[in-house]
Amino acid sequence: MPYLIPSRTPLTPEQVERGFDYLLAVQTGGGAYAAGRVEATPELAFILLRLAEDIIWHVTAVDGETVDPCADSFARDEVGCVLLSALRDWARDSPATAVLGIARSIIRFTANVIPAPSTRIPPTL
Repeated sequence: MPYLIPSRTPLTPEQVERGFDYLLAVQTGGGAYAAGRVEATPELAFILLRLAEDIIWHVTAVDGETVDPCADSFARDEVGCVLLSALRDWARDSPATAVLGIARSIIRFTANVIPAPSTRIPPTL
């Protein structure tokens, strides 16, 4: 999957803060709560999409450091590609409505896919 990642400049600290502020508002009080605090703009859609890419790539990608890749590794990689592709299409076609959907996707992904620290399997040496 790394060959699909376009080269890009990092988000500024202010953009990261704005994106996470919106994520916290959605997680805390839902879409109506967040809408009352932050305007859904194309820039916010871009910021959330970039945050989603940074989170999802690192969890789903099969890279050169993957130990013992298997069919599950490649399935996870493809699911990450499909999810990010759908989020990109949504952000491109309707940035204002994509903001809430991308935020909810990031929240669901981190809550349901990334394991809790106590359930992570320590790396083998």
